[in-house]
Amino acid sequence: MAHTEELRITAADAGMVGTLTLPETAPDARGRYPGALLLSSWLPRTRDGDWDRVAHADWFAPAAGERSGLLARLAEALARHGVGSLRCDPRGCGASDGAWQDVSLFTRIDDARDMLAAMRSHGAFDLRRTAIVGHGEGATLALSVAIGDPAVSALTLIGPSARSWRDVLRRGVAERARWGTDRQHPVVRSLDRSSEEILERAERREPSIPLRIAGHTVDLSLAGVEQAVHTPPLALATMLHRSVALVHGGRDAWSHPDESVLLGAALREAGNASDRRVVPEAGHDLAQADDAHVDAIAADLAARITAVELPPVLVALEEMDGGVR
Repeated sequence: MAHTEELRITAADAGMVGTLTLPETAPDARGRYPGALLLSSWLPRTRDGDWDRVAHADWFAPAAGERSGLLARLAEALARHGVGSLRCDPRGCGASDGAWQDVSLFTRIDDARDMLAAMRSHGAFDLRRTAIVGHGEGATLALSVAIGDPAVSALTLIGPSARSWRDVLRRGVAERARWGTDRQHPVVRSLDRSSEEILERAERREPSIPLRIAGHTVDLSLAGVEQAVHTPPLALATMLHRSVALVHGGRDAWSHPDESVLLGAALREAGNASDRRVVPEAGHDLAQADDAHVDAIAADLAARITAVELPPVLVALEEMDGGVR
């Protein structure tokens, strides 16, 4: 079994809580492991990548025999392949501070950078061998962080979008209406019912919209919606030069599998090595994917994490007392 420990970090004005997972296998000669930051998808979720039934219990239907969350499964699989990882409760979810409905996309990007810094400062990780896994919205966060961080050598993007969030949301609403996917959750029903008004108000730069969720009125900040509409991952892909793997559930009702086809083409045009795999019967969270599929995703990422030259600030961090234990 992998070794886990709780890690508390400060992200700007918020305290965040996460789980550090380290392999049982021996580290390198310097006592360090390659590391991966795991970033969750949209809607309130825990550090494990599943629905947040801790801080938002009445927003979601009760769990009924669900697998562990995708990020928890990936953390265990990565550890089996010698890669340590960090995953955190997003702001306003699980044990982390804040209110999920108030957090913008750009704040989540900043939080991801702070999470990566916290992982690097732990002392168990080789700063020259770093990767990021992004699921759903987490894929956009991963691209945004990696563009400005040359020490990140590999990315795995699961259920990513390519086009504007406006287009992705509209197609997702139609898919969920057709198949009933996730409509058992009060927050999903509310968001889908109000989707056009959400987009219209965001375009008018209104600050928020009241949503009725499980008998309560929640004011959803629209700053993140406006930012997502104007920050399509396709544009980010043109600025990236890294190894990228794309993974998509064949029945994803949040980001259609065609999105990763478009994103892959943009990544390759920008000079990135990019492969794509589809898990045929799986949805957005890959809950239907068996352990062999998850292990294959982890093995692929572990094989693509390469040692890179560090920028001066990370060289200094690496040299501080042989690390910063």
